[in-house]
Amino acid sequence: VTEHRSDLEDLHLYATPREQRFRRFASLEFEGQLYMTPYDFIQAVTSDEPKHAKKWRSLSRQELNQILMETPPVWKGSSKLFRNLNEKGVISYTEYLFLLCILTKPHAGFRIAFNMFDTDGNEMVDKKEFLVLQEIFRKKNEKREKRGDEEKRAMLRLQLYGYHTPTNSVLKTEGEDLVPRSYWDTLRRSTSQALFSDLAERADDFSSSLSDTTLLVHFFGKKGKAELNFEDFYRFMDNLQTEVLEIEFLSYSNGMNTISEEDFAHILLRYTNVENTSSYLENMRCSIPEEKGITFEEFRSFFQFLNNLEDFTIAMQMYNFASRSIGQDEFKRAVYVATGVKLSPHLVNTVFKIFDVDRDDQLSYKEFIGIMKDRLNRGFRGYKPIQRYTTFKSCVRKELYSR
Repeated sequence: VTEHRSDLEDLHLYATPREQRFRRFASLEFEGQLYMTPYDFIQAVTSDEPKHAKKWRSLSRQELNQILMETPPVWKGSSKLFRNLNEKGVISYTEYLFLLCILTKPHAGFRIAFNMFDTDGNEMVDKKEFLVLQEIFRKKNEKREKRGDEEKRAMLRLQLYGYHTPTNSVLKTEGEDLVPRSYWDTLRRSTSQALFSDLAERADDFSSSLSDTTLLVHFFGKKGKAELNFEDFYRFMDNLQTEVLEIEFLSYSNGMNTISEEDFAHILLRYTNVENTSSYLENMRCSIPEEKGITFEEFRSFFQFLNNLEDFTIAMQMYNFASRSIGQDEFKRAVYVATGVKLSPHLVNTVFKIFDVDRDDQLSYKEFIGIMKDRLNRGFRGYKPIQRYTTFKSCVRKELYSR
């Protein structure tokens, strides 16, 4: 047993960063395949490391069936779904990648994703069509596999997908690479209707060995016969974005209706590659001496905007090409025109105070867009924890409310 466990731990060396993170947070194993619980997933996207050292707990068929029996239908979904399920759920590796995609995409992109799954164009997605996702993400992942011991890679694939996948099985078209830079691009641009149809026809072949998961039962019912319409699909994706944002917000608010501007800065800089974060925090402390606080609605609206960063980038580039920085009024207008999101004056002022390092009350492309592109890739790049500084006023406020 010890020797076998050592072999499994050695697989970490052959895993990509995404695979490593999934393996680090996953806590369940069924018939050789690893799964996350809903709680594991929330931890993976909001924390640096698991709260406790993970040991993969083996599920029996009876335990898995009981978990799936207690899974609520999609029409009972809410922005507390993952928190309510907690440890009573199973999420596969490909579903983990799919959920990560959802967290960083604009609402307009939800329709694109739904239409790509809807291979027969009947405005409904059935279980067979959704399972095509398994193949697409598996093929995408094989493109990123590390070179090395093929036996170890085969063991790792079994652990992530539940079945062996030959490396030469990746489907290509006319000698052209199937997938571009990201998993979202795979769904949005690179996979043609013909490819989806081809995979859908073969879905029975690669799904016969797959076990049902919480997500599959939630979407398609316990018998797998239900169909998913766009309204339910949209609601699920919107609820997931809201739930993760609520969890992050509440982790700093300590039961209050607002978080401090400094806490907001910590959250923004959390997943970025900024080397000297203390300079941003110190700059904001000096620029905002009176703490007003950021409400959850302001917090949520900013991240809705951030998920539309590509469209906003075009507007920013126009200023950049004209060698112009952008002021607060121009920033608000550009956000609204490009994304339809209205940001409050206080939120915009806070963003400027964080990123306007040279303190000229102007925001340059380099000062904002470059850093936010890192932040947008939540879960896809390495998490860099930030030492949490707290202002004197924050200390007093939190001490009062803890009594």
